[in-house]
Amino acid sequence: MLCIKNGLVVDGINPKPYKADILVNGSKIVEIGCELSQSSDKVIDADGKWVLPGLVDAHCHLREPGFEYKEDITSGTRSAAAGGFTSIACMPNTSPVVDNAALVQFIKKRGLEEGAAKVYPIAAVTIGLNGEELTEMWELKEAGAVALSDDGKPIMNSGMMRLALQYAKGFDILIISHCEDLELTGDGVMNEGYMSTILGFKGIPRAAEEVMVARDIILAETLDAPVHIAHVSTRGSVELIRQAKKRGVKVTCETAPHYFSATDEWVDGYDANTKVNPPLRSSDDVEAIKEGLKDGTIDIIATDHAPHHRDEKEVEYSLAANGISGFETAFSLAYTHLVEPGVISLHQLVEKMSKIPAQILRIDGGKLEAGKTADIIVADLTKEYTVDVSQFYSKGKNSPFHGHTLKGKVIHTIVDGNVVMENEKVLV
Repeated sequence: MLCIKNGLVVDGINPKPYKADILVNGSKIVEIGCELSQSSDKVIDADGKWVLPGLVDAHCHLREPGFEYKEDITSGTRSAAAGGFTSIACMPNTSPVVDNAALVQFIKKRGLEEGAAKVYPIAAVTIGLNGEELTEMWELKEAGAVALSDDGKPIMNSGMMRLALQYAKGFDILIISHCEDLELTGDGVMNEGYMSTILGFKGIPRAAEEVMVARDIILAETLDAPVHIAHVSTRGSVELIRQAKKRGVKVTCETAPHYFSATDEWVDGYDANTKVNPPLRSSDDVEAIKEGLKDGTIDIIATDHAPHHRDEKEVEYSLAANGISGFETAFSLAYTHLVEPGVISLHQLVEKMSKIPAQILRIDGGKLEAGKTADIIVADLTKEYTVDVSQFYSKGKNSPFHGHTLKGKVIHTIVDGNVVMENEKVLV
C-alpha cells in the first residue's frame, strides 16, 4: 500500500483543488480522502505540494529501433518519468520505420521490459513514410498502435491523404498529420521574417504550415473524418482550426512548449538547439498560440521530444538536425509561461497535458479517482530551478532552455502504483 498524504489535489475532474490523501493498492487508486495512511507500507508526504494525474504525451520520438545513439526506450522513458510523464506515444520515424505489426509489437514489448513510463506506439500511415502506399491499418491497430502518422514527413499527395483519412475512419483509428508543404519550406532553416533577413538565413514561411492545415481540414470536413494536427506554430493555423471547430469539423490539434516559450529571436547567436521543425515563430505567433490554448482551440500540449546526438547539433546552423529534447522541461515551461501569468489555470493545464491527450489517444489516464490506474505525479509549484542539460536523463541534451530559470518542478512520479521517481531521482 502506498499513501500520498496532505497534498493539494487537482484530479482532472473537479475544477477546484482540494486537500486530500490518496491511497494506492497495487496498480489502482483505492481511496481519496483524509487520514488514509494507517495501513500503508510507504508514505509520500505531499504537504505544500500538488498532486496531479500523470502527464500524457501524445507526440514524442524515442528513436528505437535504429537510432539508439540519439535515444532508446530505456533512456527516453526515464527522461519522460523525470518530466512527470506516465504515458507517452512515440512516432514511427525510426529505422526501420514502424509500418508493420511486428515492429508495433516490438515497441510495446520493449516498453513493457524497459519502460519507466508506459509506451504506446504510433504507426506509419504510409509504407516507409514514402507517401506512396498505405500501411495495413487494421493490422497495425490490432497489434497495438494507438494512432497513425508519417510525422517527420508530410503526406504531400492530397489524393493519398484523402484515401488515408477514408481508410482510417473505417478502421476507427486517428491520423496525426505533419502539416508542411515541402515546396514552400524549400531550403529554409528558420521562420521567414525579420530575423531570418537579419541573420542571412533562408526562411520557412508560415504558409508552409497553414496551406497543409487548410488542406487537411477541408479533407476531414469533406469526409466527416477525424484528423489531429501536430505541432501547431502559427497564428494562421490557430485561426483555421478555430473556424473549423466552429463549423463542427472533427479536428483536434496540439502545440509544443517551445512554441509558447520561445521566438525566432532566439536564433540570434546561431545556437542550433533553437533549430526545430516547424521553426520557432514570431512573438505574434507565440501570443496566438497562447490565445488558442486559452480558448480551447488548441486541445493539448505535446512535447515533440526529439533528442539528437551532440554531433548533429554542434555544427553550423543550416546543417544541424531539427529538434528539441522536451520531456524534462515541458511541465515547467507550461507552468512558467501559461499558469503563472494566468493564461490558463492549473486545472486546464492538467486537462491539456493529461486528461485530453488520454482521451484523444483513447488510453487510460488523466483522472485521479477511486478505481482508476494509479498514474500520479507530485509537483512543487514554488520551486524555481535553472535548466541544466547535463542533468537530463535523456541522451539528447539539445535544449535551447539550458541556463533558463523555470518555476514548477515534478518531484515524484508514480506509474501503475510504482514509484519510478522520488525526490527528483529516477529509480528505474
